[in-house]
Amino acid sequence: MKKALQTKIDLKTKPLGSLGKLEMIAHKIGMIQNTLSPDLKNPTLMVFAADHGLADEGVSRYPKEVTFQMIMNFLNGGAAINVFCRQHDINLKVVDAGVDYDFSKALNLIHAKVAKGTKNILKEPAMSMDICMLALNKGKEILNKEFEAGCNIIGFGEMGIGNTSAASLLLHKYTGYSIEECTGRGTGHDDEGLRKKKAILKRAAEKYDVSDPLEILATFGGLEIAMMCGTMLQAKKNGMVVLVDGFITTAALLAAYQLDKSILDNCIFCHCSMENGHKYMLEYLGVEALVDLNMRLGEGTGAAVTYPLIKSAVLFLNEMASFENAGVSDSSN
Repeated sequence: MKKALQTKIDLKTKPLGSLGKLEMIAHKIGMIQNTLSPDLKNPTLMVFAADHGLADEGVSRYPKEVTFQMIMNFLNGGAAINVFCRQHDINLKVVDAGVDYDFSKALNLIHAKVAKGTKNILKEPAMSMDICMLALNKGKEILNKEFEAGCNIIGFGEMGIGNTSAASLLLHKYTGYSIEECTGRGTGHDDEGLRKKKAILKRAAEKYDVSDPLEILATFGGLEIAMMCGTMLQAKKNGMVVLVDGFITTAALLAAYQLDKSILDNCIFCHCSMENGHKYMLEYLGVEALVDLNMRLGEGTGAAVTYPLIKSAVLFLNEMASFENAGVSDSSN
């Protein structure tokens, strides 16, 4: 299939390689779906939300209440991710993985809360192993429902005050990059705020000596990150295309990668975040993001705005004429 796909791409009415990254995406999706004529069905973007105990230490400029307030904004259709999903006909699903708030069951929300946020890592591990596994398994269940409903391409977003700190700690523990390299401004810290954040994360990192991938996720991660990790692993198992957004979602992917290296075969890394550690994540994984738009919002916005490029890659593979069909002379003949 690999050679047949490349031949089909090369015989389109264009100079070899002239569609650049679109050709690589077309080839990748064809390989994921094991077909010369891939199709994107029911594209869905899932935003996972949870709170973080470490937020109590002032690692974010915003109070923890902003997490549930933004969830209400998502549900009311007013956030950036709502705008971009509407624009590109992407189904948007919002998941309560662990928000410290009691949402009405009547809301159009996937109620998957396994705890009301993580613990303060300066005092105890973010999650017990049991809670971490529960989050992973909930993610797998959520993914299977989307898959059974006909979705074959899934993107990820997140919301959680303090979650850039969790992502920075996971990057540090999984890769060995320093806390200074892994830590950025998050929601917009000034220099003093960034200095304080780095000092707090350094204390948290030095408190625990863990090396098992799941134990690292439980100790330093977030409920939304763990649940995304489980969802990504199940998407790979189901043969779906996985759209990876920015810093936080790549932290979830980094955890999934520790558990199944082959997950990269199904991943398209949509954009390079402005958050400091994201470039180190991409470097460690040996991958390149599709675009760099100086974005750092989260919510899955990077995945949503690049979806049309991914769709274009599939459409040229399926609809563009070959030299033979068009009656155009191929320079290789």
